[in-house]
Amino acid sequence: MGMEANLVGETAPMRSAREGKYLTFELGGEEYGLEILKVKEIISIMNITAVPNTPDYVRGVINLRGKVIPVIDLRQRFNMESKDYNERTSIIVVDIREDDGKNLIMGVVVDSVSEVLNIKDEEIEETPTFGTRLNTEFILGMAKVKDEIKILLDIDKVLSSTELSAIGSVAK
Repeated sequence: MGMEANLVGETAPMRSAREGKYLTFELGGEEYGLEILKVKEIISIMNITAVPNTPDYVRGVINLRGKVIPVIDLRQRFNMESKDYNERTSIIVVDIREDDGKNLIMGVVVDSVSEVLNIKDEEIEETPTFGTRLNTEFILGMAKVKDEIKILLDIDKVLSSTELSAIGSVAK
């Protein structure tokens, strides 16, 4: 029995790294969440200036209080059917940590922002290896909250380091 307790104790710190506050949002009828510490602000959809020769999911750039910020459409990034923007469409401005340690401020277009949830360790399960439309390396885990499943994203891994470098250069 002492050995079991020791094994449980060793795995707990790894799992508790996922516990915390998450901003939840809707995308294609599913609920997602991202760590609130990554969120700089949430803004209504605004005029996005298209930038030529960028991937489809890069919508362009916005001028946010004098700063040029690249914007990606998460629906398109995840190969979902595109949808016209409406009054609920929002841009979540996130702070992404690149592989080289630099930070990139970027806007992420989502269908709508839901709420901030405090998600506990025991509510988070490992990502299944099937049954999801996403590449699972982007996913921190699956949270079961009030009989609903929220897909928790690791926003730093939604784009590869090559894609992040290319997008970062769009705003410079």
